[in-house]
Amino acid sequence: MNLSEKWKQPLLIASIFLGIFYLPVGHARFDNALLEALHLAKWYAREHVLLCLIPAFFIAGAIAVFISQGSVMKYLGAKANKVLAYGVASVSGCILAVCSCTVLPLFAGIYRMGAGLGPATAFLYAGPAINVLAIILTAKILGVEMGIARALGAVIFSIVIGLSMHAIFRREEAEKAAAQMVLPDDEAKRKLWQNGLYFASMVGVLVFANWGKPDAATGIWAGIYGTKWLLTAGFAAALGLMLVRWFGVALWKVLLTATAAAGLAYAFPEQPLVAFSAGMLGLTLFTATDKGETGEWFASSWGFAKQILPLLLFGVLIAGALLGRVGHEGLIPSEWIARAVGGNSLQANFFASFAGAFMYFATLTEVPILQGLIGNGMGKGPALALLLAGPALSLPNMLVIRSVLGTQKTIAFVALVIVMATLSGLLYGTLFA
Repeated sequence: MNLSEKWKQPLLIASIFLGIFYLPVGHARFDNALLEALHLAKWYAREHVLLCLIPAFFIAGAIAVFISQGSVMKYLGAKANKVLAYGVASVSGCILAVCSCTVLPLFAGIYRMGAGLGPATAFLYAGPAINVLAIILTAKILGVEMGIARALGAVIFSIVIGLSMHAIFRREEAEKAAAQMVLPDDEAKRKLWQNGLYFASMVGVLVFANWGKPDAATGIWAGIYGTKWLLTAGFAAALGLMLVRWFGVALWKVLLTATAAAGLAYAFPEQPLVAFSAGMLGLTLFTATDKGETGEWFASSWGFAKQILPLLLFGVLIAGALLGRVGHEGLIPSEWIARAVGGNSLQANFFASFAGAFMYFATLTEVPILQGLIGNGMGKGPALALLLAGPALSLPNMLVIRSVLGTQKTIAFVALVIVMATLSGLLYGTLFA
């Protein structure tokens, strides 16, 4: 045993002891930061795990089990038509309307099934960035030009980031493409339209269960919000029917789950999450106990959950401790951030991009946060920079991306987002000063 190995363990123990010995318990800001971490984790568990992540895990598991690797490679692989691959990936957010954490299981699913690094990272950025509701809300509250700039910037970003990732790691992509050429074609068990309807039903459940309440009490968005749970139930019923007809799931299992969910919806009309939870529990039980295809579906979904969920919750705790929730303080005072993003300097735009990349934004919350920051002197350029970097990245998001792509590719992806957001904010701030 060399000297460094001999002292490694004692130094680690001493460091942990000193950290605990000098732990600033009793200081108001530190104690409040710990509470904020727990509050944010509690909110995340209630609002995102059941409604967002569990459906996303099932979709990711379904991609791995029911979609042939040849199909993924044909449309999103390293040798796929670039216009089609990047076109599909860059507008995915218009359909999904998910946050930076919910997109992760879907990204991991298509990447592991053979999608090229470029299209996969374009999808990873576009999923949470090109959210139709968020862009409309941005235009309404922060101005039409800000909404247009956000929409155009997000689409362009996703394509440029994907192409840049492909170029940076082109040697690995070339090796991956060569390996894919020798893989045999998988025989599809169902027709393309059947798989399309099956995935559309799951995406429908994910989208409408998470449909946010609009500011206006009337209009199409308010109308959809008023019927969101009926729409969610309709997509869930369609999914159940397809599982019986095309996947061989026993009819009594689906009927039992549907009856339990409907009964709870009737008993607790003001708490729709109860019925939704019953539906997800039923889906979990009858897939987990099946030994056929649906059993493989559950095993794949559970694999994604084991890998992703602990990293996300750990990241949410850290983000909550450092930055707190909306309207609450963490370890980093909010006035420091407001002071650093004033004006339109390169430094202000970089700080807005960097801070936005590490903060956690739930879907649509970035707009009221920015409204408050702009009221405190934030420049237009830094505001756009934060809008382009923030919703697509977060500390929890980065931890999971690293587990899928590795350290080098994660650093490259994060750096591209921050640099491009900084430059875009600087340009926008100059044009619309």
